[in-house]
Amino acid sequence: MLQIIFVLTIACLLILPTGKYLYHIASQQKTFADPIMDPIDRGIYRLLDVDKKGMTWKQYAVALVLTNAVMALVAYVILRTQAFLFLNPNRVGPLESSLSFNTVISFITNSNLQDYVGERDLSFLSQMVVITFMMFTSAASGYAAAMAFIRGVSGKYQDMGNFYVDFVRVITRVLLPFSIVGALVLISQGVPQTLAKELDVTTLEGKLQGIAMGPVASLEIIKHLGTNGGGFFAANSAAPFENPNVITNIIEMLSMMLLPGAMLVAFGYMVAAQRKGSHPLPPLQKASSNPMPMQLGRQARPLLLVMTFLFLAGLALIVWSESKGNPFLHQLGLNQSMGNMEGKEVRFGIPMSGLFTEITTAFTTGSVNNMHDTLTPLSGGVAMVNMMLNVIFGGKGVGLMNMMLYVLLTVFICGLMIGRTPVYLGKKIEGKEMTLIALGIVVHPVIILGFSALAVLLPAGLSSVSNPGFHGLSQVIYQFTSASANNGSGFEGLKDNTPFWNVSTGLAMFLGRYVTLILQLAVAGSLMTKSPVNASLGSLKTETGTFTLSLGMVVLIISALTFLPTLVLGPLAEFLTQ
Repeated sequence: MLQIIFVLTIACLLILPTGKYLYHIASQQKTFADPIMDPIDRGIYRLLDVDKKGMTWKQYAVALVLTNAVMALVAYVILRTQAFLFLNPNRVGPLESSLSFNTVISFITNSNLQDYVGERDLSFLSQMVVITFMMFTSAASGYAAAMAFIRGVSGKYQDMGNFYVDFVRVITRVLLPFSIVGALVLISQGVPQTLAKELDVTTLEGKLQGIAMGPVASLEIIKHLGTNGGGFFAANSAAPFENPNVITNIIEMLSMMLLPGAMLVAFGYMVAAQRKGSHPLPPLQKASSNPMPMQLGRQARPLLLVMTFLFLAGLALIVWSESKGNPFLHQLGLNQSMGNMEGKEVRFGIPMSGLFTEITTAFTTGSVNNMHDTLTPLSGGVAMVNMMLNVIFGGKGVGLMNMMLYVLLTVFICGLMIGRTPVYLGKKIEGKEMTLIALGIVVHPVIILGFSALAVLLPAGLSSVSNPGFHGLSQVIYQFTSASANNGSGFEGLKDNTPFWNVSTGLAMFLGRYVTLILQLAVAGSLMTKSPVNASLGSLKTETGTFTLSLGMVVLIISALTFLPTLVLGPLAEFLTQ
């Protein structure tokens, strides 16, 4: 327990200043990185002929989607032609077409679901220019969208900002410098960063074995910092070259939590802004006089409390369930004093494996340091629920936007129940917004349940399921839940590198990312155009404990009504029959 408390305490201490830094970047206030990064930014803007004027939500969404589409097209070409390109010392061949499609969609959508074996199927060029590069750009796209969304709902800004400015600034001022420092720390702990080809060694048994290496550290840090997931090796963060010891394990967990948690703090700062202006913004106020602590307590507190409760409840259940061990092994009379260690690394044990599992699914990263297919049924169910909710901090920017849909829905429901005007941050929530909010909430379960139903109906889907009965259904549900939530982890007993699974999960990732994101920007854009409403005695207060409880109940009730039947047929049935 002390290990877990230590990691979570350090995370809290890092999140607060990082959130303030993100706010300064979003509002274009001065930061310590400006003297170095401003000339770089200006060079990028000139090279790409960027017009830095503010955008409407439609312009912002189009710029984001088209920018991502161009990068996806280039990435697909590289994967299909990598056998003929440079930086291919291990002479890997081209990636199959459906697998290339799945991989490109996976990494451009911040999902990083891997149906390939990284050390065997990708050249160093592909690992760097396709995989690592898109880990930066997909994370930056999520951050940019979140900043635009907050500007829209806060009522403090006249436009959504400029996508290209947000996109560039988060890469040059957050992702790139943080990744350089993090990669150097990982290298110091034994994570490789090299362009040398596979190393042939003689094992203790006297046999030759090829040890794959490559530019691992640079990929490893951004996959966690950008809540991307994936891995250089097929074993992901369970591989010693990706995650050699307890220090690197802690660094990776902190990296996953840092920016999604900091987004809540940035949200508090942005809604606390006192002066409305066009974007790019002049400094709204000096940091020393910013009323952040009070305002964060008022508006961000309900979100933080609900997210934290759900996170800690899931963590407690995972650690408890894994520490009890496997019931089947108990029936055989085997000692499990260490708990359920199947699929786990001894160097991490139950506490650090359980914490990693909760973080990677709650923060929708998808990186794993243990085999999720070998989790106990309750632990696997918690991992699925984290992704089904998709609001427990979530990925970089996405979790906040998903939770905000539930916040707006709660305001509307509570307002109708008590006869008060549904107003949030000075803006009325009316029929148009509710239609968009409902669609934004429904898209996620429709993708999960629709594709899961298709998979269990078609022979092409069922043929990949490696376990009969309840666990086999859990494998299918987990795969599409992970894809729709843009998480990327999986119950790896599923044989997913087939045309059916490559295409279906690729479509699930695409729809889960862009349809939801566009609807969220539409909600923010609609609220931005409304005239502000002055608070009165009839206004619903959204910073109270009652509202926090209502928000938590709305999230749980809607999710239970949507997913409980599926969970009963999968992990819960497996647990009850053990």
